[in-house]
Amino acid sequence: MQVDALNIADVKLITPKRIGDERGYFCETYNAKAFKQAGIGCDFVQDNQSYSARKGTLRGLHYQAPPFAQAKLVRVLSGAIVDVAVDARKASPTYGQWVKAELSADNGAQLFVPAGFLHGFVTLTPDTHVAYKVDNYYDRESDGAVKWDDPALAIDWGVSANSVTVSDKDAEAQSWEAFNTPF
Repeated sequence: MQVDALNIADVKLITPKRIGDERGYFCETYNAKAFKQAGIGCDFVQDNQSYSARKGTLRGLHYQAPPFAQAKLVRVLSGAIVDVAVDARKASPTYGQWVKAELSADNGAQLFVPAGFLHGFVTLTPDTHVAYKVDNYYDRESDGAVKWDDPALAIDWGVSANSVTVSDKDAEAQSWEAFNTPF
């Protein structure tokens, strides 16, 4: 398993080793011991999966406020996404900065997003399935969102803004300026 820190060191790009032959491949996508050796000490408690029918489906930027904050391990089962993490930890030297990675079923890469980050992704292909582990249970009252296209964040999603489809929740999300970080 290859683990690479991105420009925000706490966010990790994890690429499991694939062992393949004429039948296909096998890979280990999660191993608690290997993750702890890489400095990721989460105890994941829930697995989530989303399906996006259309290319350009954008989900985010979401967070769960403490005490229900969640670290996430995100991977793509079919299709491809641009996955984005925004540092929302007020005391962090990288507060307000973001990193992104392309995750796909083909490249097998995963993104580890620590608690205290906003998270979102946009699909690059139709019929995209995304799976992710979280280290805390979902709590509706702790759920929040920041505008995915907020100019103060200036996130390069790699797609044109007029080609995305968002939920009502994401379209009506608060601005970065109005966001009072709970982290």
